Amino acid sequence: MEGWVIYNGHMASHAFLQFPKAIQQAAAQYDISIELVANDAVVNSVDANGHDIHALNGLSKPSFVIFHDKDIALARQLEYAGIPVYNNANCIERCDNKVIMYQKLAEHHVTIPKTLIAPKVFTGAKLLHFEHYLQIASSLNYPFVVKEGFGSFGEQVYLVHHEKEYMDIVKKIYDKPFVMQEYIKSSYGKDIRVFIVGGRFVAALKRTSQEDFRANVYQGSRIEAYSPSEEEIQLAINAVHAVGADFAGVDLLFGKGDRPIVCEVNTNAHVANILTYTGINVAEKILQKVILPAL
Repeated sequence: MEGWVIYNGHMASHAFLQFPKAIQQAAAQYDISIELVANDAVVNSVDANGHDIHALNGLSKPSFVIFHDKDIALARQLEYAGIPVYNNANCIERCDNKVIMYQKLAEHHVTIPKTLIAPKVFTGAKLLHFEHYLQIASSLNYPFVVKEGFGSFGEQVYLVHHEKEYMDIVKKIYDKPFVMQEYIKSSYGKDIRVFIVGGRFVAALKRTSQEDFRANVYQGSRIEAYSPSEEEIQLAINAVHAVGADFAGVDLLFGKGDRPIVCEVNTNAHVANILTYTGINVAEKILQKVILPAL
């Protein structure tokens, strides 16, 4: 039995390879061979005969793939080849673009901040109706949050304090997908990340920052193990179900009275901090709860 873990070949630093290597080590306990394969080391081809896929290094096609990247076309190509992919292409697509992710969460009535979706504008457009942007966001109070559809590690997220700042951001990102979102003041500089695998709670961390409204680790937050409430666990499970993920890290905000609110769902969240602060090996849980039952 042989599987692949797909990672991004242009982001092959130690931090980005921790998860693939953790999967590889965990799989060895079950006599499953795992190859770490960069997305740019796979050839995808399509023609009148259909779809084809092969690795540049001559590896045979895997029995399954754990996908630790956002190369949606590659994930879908693997599926066309009849290879099970975890998380699947549709799930990755939903979570890669926050606009689509919030739409999916809303469809399943998952608790999220009030969110307004910016209209599509083509690059190089000569005429921007700034008054429309102001009207669209008029139901939000300043400050509010602007999030680009594509972004990681807390980047491409802006806290907008007044109209001029909002317009300056719109001028910069008007041709990208983005949302305007209610600012959850009660969660300033703090959130929790809850890991769900196979529909079950695995572990959680609390992240705290004194300097920034974002609590992402890459923004310098402090990390500690966290014991979530049943409400927090159930909300995270509901969010993962809504996007169709086999495993994911769900970021929860602290609403009024500490009631949880989903910030976002991460299908390729890093797991090293979970192991460091809780002693729980998420990679092993993924093998146990997702891969082994499917084999």
